[in-house]
Amino acid sequence: MTTSGAAKLLRRPEEPRAGFLELFFDLVFVFALANLSHGLVEHLTWREAFQTLVLLLALWAIWSRTAGITDRLDPKQPPVQVLVMATMFGTLVMAAAAPEAFRERGLLFAGVYVATEIGRYVVLVLILSGHDAQRLFLRLLVWSGVSAVPWIAGAVAQDTARSVLWTLAVAVEYAAIPLSFRAPRLGRAITAEFAVSGEHAAERFQQLFIIALGELILITGLTYSGSGFGAASGAATAIGFATTALLWRIYIHRAGQLLAEAIAAASDPVRVGTLAIHAHLVMVAGIIAIAVGDELVIEHPFGHTDPALIAVILGGPALFLAGRALFEYGVFSRVSRNRLIGFGVLAACSPPMILLPPLVVATAAALVLAGIAVSDAARARKRPPEPPSPPR
Repeated sequence: MTTSGAAKLLRRPEEPRAGFLELFFDLVFVFALANLSHGLVEHLTWREAFQTLVLLLALWAIWSRTAGITDRLDPKQPPVQVLVMATMFGTLVMAAAAPEAFRERGLLFAGVYVATEIGRYVVLVLILSGHDAQRLFLRLLVWSGVSAVPWIAGAVAQDTARSVLWTLAVAVEYAAIPLSFRAPRLGRAITAEFAVSGEHAAERFQQLFIIALGELILITGLTYSGSGFGAASGAATAIGFATTALLWRIYIHRAGQLLAEAIAAASDPVRVGTLAIHAHLVMVAGIIAIAVGDELVIEHPFGHTDPALIAVILGGPALFLAGRALFEYGVFSRVSRNRLIGFGVLAACSPPMILLPPLVVATAAALVLAGIAVSDAARARKRPPEPPSPPR
């Protein structure tokens, strides 16, 4: 069942590439990720880390579902552009409120989140009236309405109650995926409703990853500019930049370049796409932790090293490697041994690192990443390029 008006809003199969509107939308996530990391720097505790994760999950849901919308709808159409711009503004407000969202800005963050999610699905349901694509957005609207209850309830609650309710809210958001967005009278979404362009999805993930690295560069540069340009701060900045370059190199090695082909070759493209979503979420969480560590190391290269600082300096790369391993599994159905070894080395060296200054700890993390990058390059020279073989 289709209507000509709604059909005009759909992206044509011959236009799979990400457009300028989507790149523009991504710019707000430089600010969002930087604000999340800055808020964690100000309050580096386990509780704050958990709260930052909850906020990241909310912002990630906005990004990933916007990517899904622009995969189905044509970004050149004015209604789609207005919708994406409105989502971008809502994300900007949420990002601005994020550092104080668990304190005095809770209602602002949750209210804008709910208004952004429900508002855009209401618009999509209306403009796609009579088209088969409307059913998926009806399901998304139902699930957004369910999650809105704990979001708003948490916003008017305090302290632990807010953390519990907002954790429930994001749990509802992410539980919808394995449940195929099952909704009353609508059933569950069929595979065809989730069908995505492999090329478009791969480009969106690559662009988002570069945006995340851009946030890391921004934090490193701004911190160094206010550090007094001492030798120790300069060394810490060099280590921070090297770490960023190594993250880029490890990401693009094979799997990062073959996601589109993997989705196209998969017997279940939705599964591969879902693995990619989760893998990039973990990698971005690792990058936020690395940004926090870089800022603190540049500011105090020979300061006191406590467990929380160890957690971000070594835990950030470990999170990145865990996400990268999941990504590799989605493309090749296996995980390279050097990822597992690197993860193990970072975990094993964490306890004794508390006796060393932050600059040495950051150097150790960079050396582990360098070893993985060198191992990747050596293996690539000895073997022919490996085609994608996604899990079945």
